[in-house]
This record gives sequence, structure tokens and C-alpha cells, in this order.
Amino acid sequence: MVSNVAAEFSPALDLVLNALEQMRERGEKLPRASRISLAHLRRPIVAQPPSRAAAGDKASLLAPIQARVAVCVKCPHLAASRTQTVFGVGNPDADLMFIGEAPGADEDARGEPFVGRAGQLLTKIIAAMGFARADVYIANVLKCRPDMPRGSSGNRPPTPAEMETCLPYLAEQIGIIQPKVLVALGATAVEGLLGSRGTMREMRGKWHSHQETPLMITYHPSYLLRNQAPAEKRKVWEDMLQVLERLDRPISEKQRNYFR
Repeated sequence: MVSNVAAEFSPALDLVLNALEQMRERGEKLPRASRISLAHLRRPIVAQPPSRAAAGDKASLLAPIQARVAVCVKCPHLAASRTQTVFGVGNPDADLMFIGEAPGADEDARGEPFVGRAGQLLTKIIAAMGFARADVYIANVLKCRPDMPRGSSGNRPPTPAEMETCLPYLAEQIGIIQPKVLVALGATAVEGLLGSRGTMREMRGKWHSHQETPLMITYHPSYLLRNQAPAEKRKVWEDMLQVLERLDRPISEKQRNYFR
């Protein structure tokens, strides 16, 4: 159950943790803070899923987390370069949650995940599944756009250290939303959720588990923009059909035959 007291004291905990880290980096002997101890302290405040009684009020449970994300400076280089943080969007009571890697330039400008070309494709996939975008929940492993060298365009994937720092926020989101199915979009999202990285060819299309929640791995929509062969689109759609089946959603003949 999420504690209101824990939510109130979370900003203070962040300050304490940052101070301890600075002391350790400066080599000060007292107080001592090992990396292992700090890692334990950084675990998400949501230690257990919210009770069923609180399920209808998930938006209010997410709000203080979003407020903490909005002012987060745990990655100073990202805080300095971002336009704004990108928390997540959609239905807090969603059965289905999509998770990408990090905001891009369009998302950084809008403050909403998946609004660029890849996001528009994701929205089409969601619609083909029989959902509205507002029916599902969409978030990223990283809440800030990874900074780029001055004069460079495009986007870069988050580093392992950046992901490790930001993942507790995502864990809190998942713990509150309690989706029936998670969908990881691309290898970086998989690395964040499962702590390991493999080839998408081997991982996609198979059921995995994240904290006991069924996890389907599929290609990131940006991959389909680069590789528009019908065979690649078919793979993603086959993955989404498995998701619909897991959710006990009716599947029409049209949906089954999209790429036949």
C-alpha cells in the first residue's frame, strides 16, 4: 500500500541520498554510505502494489511522483539540457502499458511520450488493437531526453547509469497502475525492465515477466520506420495479437488477417 507519509518525505529522502553520495565521493569518513546501502535506499517507495480500495484513485497516487520527476536533478547533465521532463500519459487504470526507452526531441518539447513519428505509428498500432490511445498507459524508462553534443541532431539511447537512476520512478508507476500486461518497445526498454540485453530477434514474440507482470517484448516503432518490410511489420502485429489474447480481448478476422 502506498503511504501518504512516504510520498511527503520522498523529496527529503532524495536530498539526504544526494548529500550522502557527495560525502562519499569527497572521501569523507563520517557518515559512511556504501554503494550497496545507497542502492537499497534508492529502491522505490512503492514497496507493495496499492490495495484494491485505492485502485480507483490511481491518478492521485501518480501525481506526487510526477511532481518529484518534474524537479528531479539526479542527472545534472540531463536536468540542464532538457526542456521538461516526460512522465507518462494515458489511463491510470489501464490493463495495458507500453514502455519505451527515453523521450526524443518532439517529446521533450511537448512533455508527452511518443508524439513524434514513432509515436504516431504506435498510436496506429494501438488503434488497430481496438484501443484508443487514452485507454492504455505509455511511459519511458528515462524521464528526460538524453543530452546530445552541441550541434548534433537526433537522439541517443540512455546510458546504464542514467537508467539505473531513473528506473525507480518507472517502478512506482507500474506499481500503482498494476497493468495486466506490459509491452517493452525495443532493446533499451528491455534492458531497463529485465536488467539484461539480448538480441530482439531472440527476445521478441515471447512472454517474459517483470515483477510477476506478463511482459511482451517487441520492436520499437522507430525500427519499423527504418525497416518497412511487411515481414517486420507482421512480427510486431503477431506480438500484439498475443497481447490481445493475454488480455482476453476479442480478435476479429480482419485483425488476424492484417498481414496475410
